[in-house]
Amino acid sequence: MSETEPHVLFVCTGNTCRSPMAEGLFRVAGTEAGFMVSSAGIAAYDGGSASLETLEVLSGRGIELDGFASRMVDDTIIEHASHVFCMTRDHQDTLETRYPEQRDKFHLTCDFADIDGEVGRDVPDPIGGGRRAYEKVAVCLDLAIKGILGFLQTEEGPPAE
Repeated sequence: MSETEPHVLFVCTGNTCRSPMAEGLFRVAGTEAGFMVSSAGIAAYDGGSASLETLEVLSGRGIELDGFASRMVDDTIIEHASHVFCMTRDHQDTLETRYPEQRDKFHLTCDFADIDGEVGRDVPDPIGGGRRAYEKVAVCLDLAIKGILGFLQTEEGPPAE
C-alpha cells in the first residue's frame, strides 16, 4: 500500500453479490478521490464471477466490473488494505477473530450512513430476493459509500497530486 493511495477493501461472504457491488460503486466514487478499491469474501472460492443481478445493477449505472474474480480473504489481502469495510457484523467479527492485529482497519459498511433512521445496520443479503433486493443493496451502498468517502477524506487528508 502506498501512502498516496489508500486501499479500501469491501468484504462479504462469497464475494459475488454485495462486496463486488460495493467495489464497483466505490470504484466510480473513490478512484477520483485517490483511493484504490477491491473486494473479497470470508467464505469465497477463487475465480468466480459476480452474480448476474450484481452485474445488471452495476451495468444499469454504467459501471462494469472488468477483470473481476471472486477471492477469499487472506493474510496478504488484509495486510495490503488500509481500510476494510464489512457488510455485516458477523463478517467483521470473523475478521477480528482471524486477524486480531489488524482490527483497527475493520469497519461496518453502514456505520457511515443513516439508512431508514438507523446507523450501523448490516447490508442485507440479496440472494434469493430477485432484482429488487439487489437494487435495495445498491441504494444502501450508495449512502454508505458517501459516508465512507467523507470518513476517508477526513482521515487521510486530500490526495497527493
